[in-house]
Amino acid sequence: QVRLVESGGGLVQPGGALRLSCSASGNFFDSYAMDWFRQAPGKQRELVASISTIGSTNYGDSVKGRFIISRDNAKNMVALQMNSLKPEDTAVYYCHGRRGLREYWGQGTQVTVSS
Repeated sequence: QVRLVESGGGLVQPGGALRLSCSASGNFFDSYAMDWFRQAPGKQRELVASISTIGSTNYGDSVKGRFIISRDNAKNMVALQMNSLKPEDTAVYYCHGRRGLREYWGQGTQVTVSS
């Protein structure tokens, strides 16, 4: 069993930056691929960024060049550095871990980009 807890959300002005963190409890964190998803009101949940067990990364087209996903296996943490934020980045951001058929979700953290 893995429990994921996100932190770091909040209100930021357009052009600003935020860093989200996801802390994982349980064992074998380094064997889980980790993702960040987001869901804006009235929209489907979308994949923002992924990082594999060996550190390979992938990004959604809307965040490429602005967001960076990273992981620290020693601390059981995955982070999302969000730069050059836009109002359309406003959403609840979710941490997601997967290994084989198992997957786990965090409770989400709100990010609001507004002046």
